[in-house]
Amino acid sequence: MPERHDVYETFLRVAETGSLTAAARSLGYTQSAVSRQVHTLEHDLGTALFDRLPRGVALTEAGHVLVPHAEAVVSRLAAARTDLEALRRLDGGRLRVGSFATADAALVPRAIAAFRTRHPRVHLSRDEGFTVDLLDRVQQGELDVAVVSSPPEGVRVRLSHLVDEPVLVALPSGHPLAGRRGVRFAQLEGEEWIAGGERPENTLLAAAVRPGFRPRVVHVVREWIAKQGFVAAGLGVTLLPALAAASVRPDIALAAMDPGELPHRGVYVALPADRRTAPATEAFLEELRATARTVLDGVAT
Repeated sequence: MPERHDVYETFLRVAETGSLTAAARSLGYTQSAVSRQVHTLEHDLGTALFDRLPRGVALTEAGHVLVPHAEAVVSRLAAARTDLEALRRLDGGRLRVGSFATADAALVPRAIAAFRTRHPRVHLSRDEGFTVDLLDRVQQGELDVAVVSSPPEGVRVRLSHLVDEPVLVALPSGHPLAGRRGVRFAQLEGEEWIAGGERPENTLLAAAVRPGFRPRVVHVVREWIAKQGFVAAGLGVTLLPALAAASVRPDIALAAMDPGELPHRGVYVALPADRRTAPATEAFLEELRATARTVLDGVAT
């Protein structure tokens, strides 16, 4: 029995062959099934589409009018099937990715490069933003997936843990703590700090504020490349999320903070809560997970 959405294809085959029997044979249906499809279409449209002849059928005037419209419907359905199959096989479609700035240093671009190598026909676009904005765009359906850091509780998206990111301290070359592991803030007492704001409570340094110790922020620098310049010039030290370590210039040294002093940051992927995950999104998530396992290799923790 033909499906209801194939009724126009059945109509066109009957019009082409001039015979219910011949149309049924070419479509692989029974004659009664084809006859029911034609009758259903005529009933829905409220007009006869064929004159029944002693041998076969012939289009009525209404049938002639319907032919180009039926051809358009069949063509659009065929195109839709092709596009849907392309989505399933990742031979087409789109993927909208969002990410916070630190993830763009290595994690996201490496994952995108691997994804494009495997699925070059999928159109991938990327936007950068703060975690709260990215979460809102995922919820609104403007992004298919976003890489976010330390998301707040109660967000109306699906969150999947990706990696726990250590926090490093960037030091001038030759600093006594260069290359150390488990550095504590007490070892950094007396250092001048470069941070994204005057109040350390509003920056990565928030965990360092405690009785008896308050980081002395001397230079407020919000952009990471500029922070590197200040560190390299010996003007202070700054904290660095480990995902950005791949972008560090060679005249800067790194050390790993003690996770008891500065806990690792959770990095997650955010997905819409009310939609099934599309094949392209699933494939990109695989690349993100594989990349996350390697991007922190070599980073002292």
